[in-house]
Amino acid sequence: MSLSQQRRFPRRRTSVGASRDFVVDVLAEWQLTPLIDDIRLCVSELATNALLHGVPPGREFAVRLRATQDLVHLEVRDSGGGRPEVKCPAEEDCSGRGLFLVVELAADFGVDHHTVGKTVWAAFKRPATPPAT
Repeated sequence: MSLSQQRRFPRRRTSVGASRDFVVDVLAEWQLTPLIDDIRLCVSELATNALLHGVPPGREFAVRLRATQDLVHLEVRDSGGGRPEVKCPAEEDCSGRGLFLVVELAADFGVDHHTVGKTVWAAFKRPATPPAT
């Protein structure tokens, strides 16, 4: 069993909220509501990073959700350069926690570099389905 949905977003601040709405709608449709809070937070961080560091002017970024039997994969792809790195910010730092949060919430995390751009992804364990009664 494999499910997949993707949506493209323009390079606008409002796209961060739209990407959160997209993942919430998809996860609800797939009946994976226990994962909504974590994935909504993670897509917010990854979409914000795509806008700030990855999407050149006039371009879009894509958010994709894929569900397999065991995992739900969140992917954010943009056409910009850069190498995202997880930082461990000091308590007084005002930024730099986004990827750290994603790594803490996800079961796995990575970056796939392409000829043009990159995909930053996080994988989440699917909740156990209760046995049928």
